[in-house]
Amino acid sequence: MAITLKTAHDIEKMRVACRLASEVLDFITPHVKAGVSTGELDRLCLEYMEQEQHTVSACLNYQPPGYPPYPAATCISVNDVICHGIPGDKVIKNGDILNIDITVIKDGYFGDTSRMFIVGEGSILAKRLVNVTYECMWLGIEQVRPGAHLGDIGHVIQRHAEAQGFSVVREYCGHGIGQVFHEDPQVVHYGRPGTGLEIQPGMIFTIEPMINAGKRDIRTMPDQWTVKTRDRSLSAQWEHTILVTGTGHEVLTVSAGTPARPSSVLEAVAS
Repeated sequence: MAITLKTAHDIEKMRVACRLASEVLDFITPHVKAGVSTGELDRLCLEYMEQEQHTVSACLNYQPPGYPPYPAATCISVNDVICHGIPGDKVIKNGDILNIDITVIKDGYFGDTSRMFIVGEGSILAKRLVNVTYECMWLGIEQVRPGAHLGDIGHVIQRHAEAQGFSVVREYCGHGIGQVFHEDPQVVHYGRPGTGLEIQPGMIFTIEPMINAGKRDIRTMPDQWTVKTRDRSLSAQWEHTILVTGTGHEVLTVSAGTPARPSSVLEAVAS
Protein backbone atom coordinates (compact mmCIF):
# COMPACT_ATOMS: atom_id res chain seq x y z
CA MET A 1 0.00 0.00 0.00
CA ALA A 2 1.61 3.23 -1.18
CA ILE A 3 0.45 6.12 1.01
CA THR A 4 1.16 9.65 -0.21
CA LEU A 5 1.74 11.93 2.78
CA LYS A 6 0.80 15.46 1.82
CA THR A 7 3.17 18.42 2.00
CA ALA A 8 2.22 21.84 3.37
CA HIS A 9 1.72 22.98 -0.23
CA ASP A 10 -0.54 19.99 -0.96
CA ILE A 11 -2.58 20.67 2.17
CA GLU A 12 -3.22 24.29 1.26
CA LYS A 13 -4.35 23.27 -2.23
CA MET A 14 -6.59 20.57 -0.76
CA ARG A 15 -8.20 23.04 1.64
CA VAL A 16 -9.24 25.12 -1.35
CA ALA A 17 -10.50 22.21 -3.48
CA CYS A 18 -12.44 20.69 -0.59
CA ARG A 19 -14.06 23.98 0.39
CA LEU A 20 -15.14 24.51 -3.20
CA ALA A 21 -16.70 21.04 -3.35
CA SER A 22 -18.68 21.83 -0.21
CA GLU A 23 -19.77 25.17 -1.65
CA VAL A 24 -21.35 23.36 -4.61
CA LEU A 25 -23.58 21.60 -2.09
CA ASP A 26 -24.38 24.94 -0.43
CA PHE A 27 -25.37 26.31 -3.83
CA ILE A 28 -27.61 23.39 -4.81
CA THR A 29 -29.41 23.03 -1.46
CA PRO A 30 -32.28 25.48 -2.16
CA HIS A 31 -32.90 23.80 -5.52
CA VAL A 32 -33.51 20.37 -3.96
CA LYS A 33 -37.31 20.22 -3.82
CA ALA A 34 -40.24 18.23 -5.14
CA GLY A 35 -40.82 18.56 -8.87
CA VAL A 36 -37.17 19.04 -9.85
CA SER A 37 -35.40 16.34 -11.86
CA THR A 38 -32.04 14.93 -10.83
CA GLY A 39 -30.79 15.90 -14.28
CA GLU A 40 -31.66 19.54 -13.63
CA LEU A 41 -29.81 19.46 -10.31
CA ASP A 42 -26.79 18.01 -12.10
CA ARG A 43 -26.95 20.71 -14.79
CA LEU A 44 -27.09 23.46 -12.17
CA CYS A 45 -24.13 22.00 -10.27
CA LEU A 46 -21.98 21.74 -13.40
CA GLU A 47 -22.86 25.28 -14.44
CA TYR A 48 -21.88 26.55 -10.99
CA MET A 49 -18.59 24.63 -11.03
CA GLU A 50 -17.58 25.83 -14.48
CA GLN A 51 -18.91 29.38 -14.54
CA GLU A 52 -18.68 30.50 -10.92
CA GLN A 53 -15.85 28.44 -9.42
CA HIS A 54 -13.78 27.66 -12.51
CA THR A 55 -13.44 24.11 -11.25
CA VAL A 56 -13.71 20.85 -13.17
CA SER A 57 -16.09 18.02 -12.30
CA ALA A 58 -14.02 14.94 -11.49
CA CYS A 59 -17.02 12.70 -12.15
CA LEU A 60 -17.87 13.75 -15.71
CA ASN A 61 -16.40 11.13 -18.09
CA TYR A 62 -14.55 9.44 -15.20
CA GLN A 63 -13.72 5.92 -16.41
CA PRO A 64 -12.00 3.39 -14.15
CA PRO A 65 -10.85 0.18 -15.87
CA GLY A 66 -13.79 -2.00 -16.86
CA TYR A 67 -16.41 0.75 -16.59
CA PRO A 68 -18.10 2.94 -19.21
CA PRO A 69 -17.40 6.69 -18.86
CA TYR A 70 -19.54 8.22 -16.11
CA PRO A 71 -21.98 10.50 -17.96
CA ALA A 72 -22.73 13.24 -15.42
CA ALA A 73 -21.06 15.89 -13.28
CA THR A 74 -22.46 14.60 -9.98
CA CYS A 75 -23.75 11.40 -8.41
CA ILE A 76 -27.34 11.74 -7.20
CA SER A 77 -28.63 8.67 -5.37
CA VAL A 78 -32.33 8.58 -4.49
CA ASN A 79 -34.05 6.32 -1.91
CA ASP A 80 -32.81 2.74 -2.49
CA VAL A 81 -29.81 3.84 -4.57
CA ILE A 82 -26.72 3.35 -2.43
CA CYS A 83 -24.24 5.23 -4.61
CA HIS A 84 -23.30 6.35 -8.13
CA GLY A 85 -26.85 7.26 -9.10
CA ILE A 86 -26.76 8.81 -12.58
CA PRO A 87 -28.79 12.04 -12.80
CA GLY A 88 -31.47 12.08 -15.46
CA ASP A 89 -35.24 12.32 -15.93
CA LYS A 90 -36.18 11.14 -12.44
CA VAL A 91 -38.32 13.81 -10.75
CA ILE A 92 -37.92 14.21 -7.00
CA LYS A 93 -41.06 13.92 -4.92
CA ASN A 94 -42.03 14.66 -1.33
CA GLY A 95 -40.72 12.02 1.05
CA ASP A 96 -37.69 11.13 -1.07
CA ILE A 97 -34.21 11.05 0.40
CA LEU A 98 -31.22 11.68 -1.80
CA ASN A 99 -27.46 11.93 -1.63
CA ILE A 100 -25.62 14.43 -3.80
CA ASP A 101 -21.94 13.55 -4.19
CA ILE A 102 -19.59 16.26 -5.49
CA THR A 103 -15.95 16.00 -6.49
CA VAL A 104 -14.25 19.02 -8.03
CA ILE A 105 -10.74 19.50 -9.37
CA LYS A 106 -9.00 22.82 -8.69
CA ASP A 107 -5.38 23.39 -9.72
CA GLY A 108 -4.91 19.63 -10.05
CA TYR A 109 -6.27 18.77 -6.58
CA PHE A 110 -9.49 16.86 -5.83
CA GLY A 111 -12.10 17.89 -3.26
CA ASP A 112 -14.73 15.23 -2.43
CA THR A 113 -17.86 15.44 -0.25
CA SER A 114 -21.52 14.47 -0.14
CA ARG A 115 -24.67 15.31 1.81
CA MET A 116 -28.09 13.81 2.32
CA PHE A 117 -31.31 15.69 1.65
CA ILE A 118 -34.86 14.86 2.78
CA VAL A 119 -37.51 16.26 0.46
CA GLY A 120 -40.53 17.54 2.35
CA GLU A 121 -41.36 15.90 5.65
CA GLY A 122 -39.89 12.43 5.14
CA SER A 123 -40.89 9.29 7.00
CA ILE A 124 -39.76 8.52 10.54
CA LEU A 125 -37.55 5.74 9.16
CA ALA A 126 -36.02 8.02 6.51
CA LYS A 127 -35.19 10.72 9.05
CA ARG A 128 -33.73 8.21 11.49
CA LEU A 129 -31.59 6.58 8.79
CA VAL A 130 -30.24 9.92 7.56
CA ASN A 131 -29.46 11.08 11.10
CA VAL A 132 -27.83 7.82 12.19
CA THR A 133 -25.67 7.76 9.05
CA TYR A 134 -24.54 11.32 9.80
CA GLU A 135 -23.67 10.26 13.35
CA CYS A 136 -21.77 7.26 11.96
CA MET A 137 -19.62 9.49 9.77
CA TRP A 138 -18.82 11.84 12.63
CA LEU A 139 -18.08 9.04 15.08
CA GLY A 140 -15.61 7.74 12.51
CA ILE A 141 -14.06 11.18 12.06
CA GLU A 142 -13.53 11.50 15.81
CA GLN A 143 -11.26 8.42 15.72
CA VAL A 144 -8.80 10.12 13.37
CA ARG A 145 -5.51 10.95 15.07
CA PRO A 146 -1.87 9.91 14.70
CA GLY A 147 -1.27 6.46 16.13
CA ALA A 148 -4.87 5.30 15.77
CA HIS A 149 -5.75 2.65 13.20
CA LEU A 150 -8.13 2.56 10.28
CA GLY A 151 -9.97 -0.30 11.99
CA ASP A 152 -10.91 2.10 14.78
CA ILE A 153 -12.89 4.16 12.27
CA GLY A 154 -14.74 1.18 10.81
CA HIS A 155 -15.47 -0.28 14.23
CA VAL A 156 -17.32 2.73 15.66
CA ILE A 157 -19.30 3.18 12.43
CA GLN A 158 -20.37 -0.47 12.31
CA ARG A 159 -21.20 -0.61 16.01
CA HIS A 160 -23.40 2.49 15.88
CA ALA A 161 -25.22 1.53 12.69
CA GLU A 162 -25.95 -2.02 13.78
CA ALA A 163 -27.06 -0.90 17.26
CA GLN A 164 -29.78 1.11 15.48
CA GLY A 165 -30.89 -1.92 13.45
CA PHE A 166 -29.18 -0.78 10.23
CA SER A 167 -26.44 -2.38 8.11
CA VAL A 168 -23.14 -1.21 6.63
CA VAL A 169 -22.39 -1.60 2.92
CA ARG A 170 -19.03 -3.36 2.58
CA GLU A 171 -18.32 -3.20 -1.15
CA TYR A 172 -17.50 0.53 -1.12
CA CYS A 173 -15.24 2.53 1.16
CA GLY A 174 -13.49 5.79 1.83
CA HIS A 175 -10.19 6.46 0.10
CA GLY A 176 -7.06 8.53 0.04
CA ILE A 177 -7.28 11.62 -2.13
CA GLY A 178 -5.04 14.46 -3.32
CA GLN A 179 -3.78 14.91 -6.84
CA VAL A 180 -5.40 11.56 -7.57
CA PHE A 181 -9.16 10.96 -7.18
CA HIS A 182 -8.84 7.55 -5.49
CA GLU A 183 -5.60 6.46 -3.85
CA ASP A 184 -4.49 4.47 -0.81
CA PRO A 185 -5.51 3.96 1.89
CA GLN A 186 -8.89 2.32 1.58
CA VAL A 187 -11.03 3.26 4.57
CA VAL A 188 -13.67 0.60 5.19
CA HIS A 189 -16.67 1.38 7.38
CA TYR A 190 -16.63 -1.82 9.45
CA GLY A 191 -13.95 -3.67 11.36
CA ARG A 192 -12.17 -4.23 14.64
CA PRO A 193 -10.39 -1.60 16.75
CA GLY A 194 -6.61 -1.63 16.70
CA THR A 195 -6.44 -3.29 13.29
CA GLY A 196 -5.49 -1.95 9.88
CA LEU A 197 -3.03 0.70 8.85
CA GLU A 198 -1.70 3.09 11.49
CA ILE A 199 -2.84 6.67 10.84
CA GLN A 200 -0.04 9.20 10.23
CA PRO A 201 0.08 13.00 10.01
CA GLY A 202 -0.18 14.20 6.41
CA MET A 203 -2.67 11.56 5.31
CA ILE A 204 -5.80 12.85 3.61
CA PHE A 205 -8.72 10.49 3.09
CA THR A 206 -12.50 10.40 2.93
CA ILE A 207 -14.89 8.87 5.42
CA GLU A 208 -18.19 8.12 3.64
CA PRO A 209 -20.30 5.41 5.27
CA MET A 210 -23.16 3.93 3.24
CA ILE A 211 -25.83 2.66 5.63
CA ASN A 212 -28.89 0.62 4.64
CA ALA A 213 -32.20 0.50 6.46
CA GLY A 214 -32.46 -3.20 5.55
CA LYS A 215 -29.77 -5.74 4.74
CA ARG A 216 -26.33 -4.74 3.46
CA ASP A 217 -26.57 -6.67 0.17
CA ILE A 218 -26.26 -4.69 -3.07
CA ARG A 219 -27.22 -5.02 -6.74
CA THR A 220 -25.61 -3.17 -9.64
CA MET A 221 -27.82 -1.91 -12.45
CA PRO A 222 -27.19 -2.60 -16.16
CA ASP A 223 -25.65 0.89 -16.61
CA GLN A 224 -22.71 -0.58 -14.57
CA TRP A 225 -22.71 2.44 -12.24
CA THR A 226 -25.95 2.67 -10.26
CA VAL A 227 -25.82 0.54 -7.09
CA LYS A 228 -29.03 -0.25 -5.20
CA THR A 229 -29.99 -2.15 -2.08
CA ARG A 230 -30.88 -5.71 -3.00
CA ASP A 231 -33.95 -5.69 -0.73
CA ARG A 232 -35.03 -2.24 -2.00
CA SER A 233 -34.66 -0.70 1.44
CA LEU A 234 -33.60 2.93 1.86
CA SER A 235 -29.90 3.80 1.90
CA ALA A 236 -28.05 6.89 3.12
CA GLN A 237 -24.52 8.25 2.87
CA TRP A 238 -22.56 11.26 4.09
CA GLU A 239 -18.96 12.12 3.18
CA HIS A 240 -16.22 14.40 4.41
CA THR A 241 -12.54 14.62 3.43
CA ILE A 242 -10.23 14.54 6.45
CA LEU A 243 -6.63 15.68 7.00
CA VAL A 244 -4.60 13.95 9.71
CA THR A 245 -2.76 16.66 11.67
CA GLY A 246 0.04 16.31 14.20
CA THR A 247 -2.42 16.13 17.08
CA GLY A 248 -5.73 15.00 15.56
CA HIS A 249 -7.62 15.87 12.42
CA GLU A 250 -9.05 18.69 10.31
CA VAL A 251 -12.25 18.36 8.29
CA LEU A 252 -11.42 19.94 4.93
CA THR A 253 -14.83 19.83 3.23
CA VAL A 254 -16.31 22.70 5.21
CA SER A 255 -18.17 25.77 3.95
CA ALA A 256 -20.76 28.24 5.21
CA GLY A 257 -23.63 25.78 4.73
CA THR A 258 -21.97 22.66 6.13
CA PRO A 259 -24.24 20.97 8.70
CA ALA A 260 -22.89 21.10 12.24
CA ARG A 261 -21.37 18.14 14.02
CA PRO A 262 -24.28 16.33 15.75
CA SER A 263 -24.75 17.01 19.44
CA SER A 264 -24.94 13.28 20.15
CA VAL A 265 -21.37 12.87 18.89
CA LEU A 266 -20.18 15.83 20.96
CA GLU A 267 -21.69 14.17 24.02
CA ALA A 268 -20.14 10.80 23.15
CA VAL A 269 -16.68 12.36 22.74
CA ALA A 270 -17.02 14.33 25.98
CA SER A 271 -17.91 11.18 27.91
